[in-house]
Amino acid sequence: MSDTVLITGPSLAPDAVALLEAAHLTPVYVPAYAQGDGLLDAVRSARPVGIISRMGRLDAPVFQAAPELRVISKHGVGVDNINVDLASRQGVPVLVATGANAVSVAEHAMALLFAVAKKIVPLDRGIREGRWEKPGFQGRELAGSAMGLVAFGAIARQTARFARAFGIRVSAFDPFCPDEVFAAEGVTRAADLDALFAQSDIVSLHSPLTPETRNLVDARRLALMRKDAIIVNTARGGLIDEDALLAALRDGRIAGAGLDTFAKEPPAPDHPFWADMRLVLTPHIGGVTTAANARVGVEAAQGIVDYLAGRPVPPARIVNAAALSRANAPV
Repeated sequence: MSDTVLITGPSLAPDAVALLEAAHLTPVYVPAYAQGDGLLDAVRSARPVGIISRMGRLDAPVFQAAPELRVISKHGVGVDNINVDLASRQGVPVLVATGANAVSVAEHAMALLFAVAKKIVPLDRGIREGRWEKPGFQGRELAGSAMGLVAFGAIARQTARFARAFGIRVSAFDPFCPDEVFAAEGVTRAADLDALFAQSDIVSLHSPLTPETRNLVDARRLALMRKDAIIVNTARGGLIDEDALLAALRDGRIAGAGLDTFAKEPPAPDHPFWADMRLVLTPHIGGVTTAANARVGVEAAQGIVDYLAGRPVPPARIVNAAALSRANAPV
């Protein structure tokens, strides 16, 4: 049996590496966003018993190249880059590091919001290019605004705490979250998504990407929004119909957006987003801080160590727990 854990990225936090090595597991790294033959050659060479998924996709060719694979641990919480159905059919649990990067991502969501609302990027560019654009400038105050959160997991809850500290009223839509969580956070439960979009000055996305949530922000929902509304996305790019967002900006139907994620990553060099200064864009780094990387890396590594050692992993951290249970149920 192999003792190798493949990390689909160029690095892992030192404390996470130490955890793996203390369990006599050997970390092996692949370049960021490796794909095709390069990725498959690395997988075949490593013969991993576990994979820590950071960048790039894990689809059928990877599973075929890794016959000894027993567990996948996501370096974060979004598993849309992993073929979870195939993992379930092969009896491979997919673990997530729930909540470990919540503070960092929530901070980034607020940073994007303020950058868009306060027009930081175009003002910075203007002053660097010799323009003093104070005459005639009209700023925007966010205190008293209404923020709507799409989903109400750990990152959204932390975003709500930050927003409320700035005097922003917060509501959220999440049919799976108990009422007592909303009450404890002082957040109003929205009746449905359309109502959330219509009543919010700011919509911040925190939903996983699934077939049901893909293009959740489409032309119809954008038309429901207020003309000075701002969208923030630190979740997954596929939640937004990018063409519809560009059309809404072109027609002046929303004020702007702060995006840390894109439908395709990295985006094309000629992506039309680059030309619109009402967009503030970052390269999917909301959770990439020293503190969050350490927490996420340790949790991802600990999950693999515990699973391989036969120790219990909390069911809430196993995204395909129900599918694995059905597969192992007696006939």
